[in-house]
Amino acid sequence: MGTVAMVLQILLGAGFLMFGWMKFTSKQMVDEFHRYRMPVWFRIFTGVVEVITAVLLITGLWNETCAAIGALLAAVTMVGAIFTHLLRVKDPVAKSGMPFLLLILSLIVLYLNKGGFGL
Repeated sequence: MGTVAMVLQILLGAGFLMFGWMKFTSKQMVDEFHRYRMPVWFRIFTGVVEVITAVLLITGLWNETCAAIGALLAAVTMVGAIFTHLLRVKDPVAKSGMPFLLLILSLIVLYLNKGGFGL
């Protein structure tokens, strides 16, 4: 595994751990999911998915398959976030900047670890 992949996985893993944890503990996230018109269970589900993503990305430092699965899960999650911001609640494009960045970084990590899928 190259240095770029390692650095990106650590950054994404830390970010997804933080964002996932916030889904459980942050009043702001409670308010945001209410604004998104999504049920409480979906906020919790999203937090669980983000924490699992973080664990996979960090574990992926030693196991390329975990890195690839974590990156794919991160990318799918960010597509959902972008969809929510732009189409569901009609936020300005700038509000989707972080999800777009995380999507791009996730796709880079996925590409760098594509061998984890036997490609």
